[in-house]
Amino acid sequence: MRAERNNREAALPALSVLIPCLNEAAHLPLLLADLQRYTPIPELLVVDGGSGDRSAEVAELAGARVLPSVPACRGRQLASGARQASNSWLLFLHADSRLPRQWPQAIADAMRAADAATNAWYFPLTIEPSTAARRVLERLVNLRSRVVQTPYGDQGLLIHRHLYDASGGFEDLPLMEDLDLVQRVGQRAALRPLSCCIQTDGRRWERDGVLGRSWRNARLRQRWRQGESAQNLAAAYDGSPPPLLQLAYQKPQR
Repeated sequence: MRAERNNREAALPALSVLIPCLNEAAHLPLLLADLQRYTPIPELLVVDGGSGDRSAEVAELAGARVLPSVPACRGRQLASGARQASNSWLLFLHADSRLPRQWPQAIADAMRAADAATNAWYFPLTIEPSTAARRVLERLVNLRSRVVQTPYGDQGLLIHRHLYDASGGFEDLPLMEDLDLVQRVGQRAALRPLSCCIQTDGRRWERDGVLGRSWRNARLRQRWRQGESAQNLAAAYDGSPPPLLQLAYQKPQR
């Protein structure tokens, strides 16, 4: 039984994991430890936007390759990582994510599907620490992702390089880079949920609450669809222009 399991794991397709980072030393070790469960260990690319903490050191100690991308801009960081990845399969993750133990098999099952290279996948979302309001938000997010085909970056994105390139890849955007890409991917392919959930840090909902943050970011998405620039939206994200590095790294949270 163990030999059969080892043979199955040894056959997992090669995978490159790309993680944009800015001052995430507290979260990176946990995610990088989760990623070690994949056999063979995936190519780990942490694209650092100029962290002032030990993010780069933590990533290197975990066996990741650290790629500098300064000044920080999430879209630029993701695009840079994709250009330098060695494998055909790309998995984009946020640094404050956690993966369940069964994630390697879920990823492998998707990559082995008959139509694998012509579709893209994302994880259903969970938020920790949990609250009743956050559980409702999770259900709404996962329903929207299935029906409207617009998962966000904190749900991860598994995509073959051919489809990624054909869709135009990540644009050099400080905000809405995830929505921008999945909309273009959705014109060519289906976006499908993987069979296990990803966990994201709930810290971003603590200040405004679930309803307040969700409403504010729904308005940002509406302004984006109406043609307003990502730079203006990033400046409006916190109500006033933040410092440049932080402004370039912000993302909408539901």
